Amino acid sequence: MTHRTRVKLCGLTTPQDVKAAALAGADAIGLVFYPPSPRYVSAQQAARLLADLPPFITSVGLFVNASLGEVEQVVRQAPLSMLQFHGDETPEQCAEVAETVARPFLRAFRIRPETTAQDLLESQRLYSNCSPLFAGLLLDTWSDAYGGTGKVFNWSLIPEEIAHQAVLSGGLSVQNVTDAVRSLRPLAVDVSSGIEASKGVKDAALMQAFVHAVRAGDNHQEHTD
Repeated sequence: MTHRTRVKLCGLTTPQDVKAAALAGADAIGLVFYPPSPRYVSAQQAARLLADLPPFITSVGLFVNASLGEVEQVVRQAPLSMLQFHGDETPEQCAEVAETVARPFLRAFRIRPETTAQDLLESQRLYSNCSPLFAGLLLDTWSDAYGGTGKVFNWSLIPEEIAHQAVLSGGLSVQNVTDAVRSLRPLAVDVSSGIEASKGVKDAALMQAFVHAVRAGDNHQEHTD
């Protein structure tokens, strides 16, 4: 059976971005609710963007150390499918917010140089035990700043036990995502800066090329299985 890697295109800010993501074949889009980010959107903007989202595409809201009230306000206005916590939230805090707004959640794990495979397994266990709404880890590169880094981490750190459940992020691009899919077989890949013409400005052609590169990795797996 062919493995089909899911694709999340993150940091969309305009109706044109949403249309381009859908046409490219994205499985999910990401909206950033972190004001310092150049990709930030307000709850009102998000509501307008999601009004144009076709059925069966998951909408993910990225939050960084947001309060319960802040997340509730966004979800009341914008019908997000899923939450993504990208700050210093504890398992208990993630669980409380997710359960209050009744949404599943991803937890970003920002990988440092000293991170081990055991650290990833322990984090997966902690969040799984804390809430049935935990959907999986999103693996990104450590940075002093919050949000995506646009930098690749050492993929060999990812233990086989969780690779098939993980969302791979951090420095993915048209140039490297085919190899990532071939070697890791992640559940999904997540890209933001790798599909931009300039910081915060998405490029429809790069969206298309990125999804095609992911499918090339999937097709390679089919031919080698």
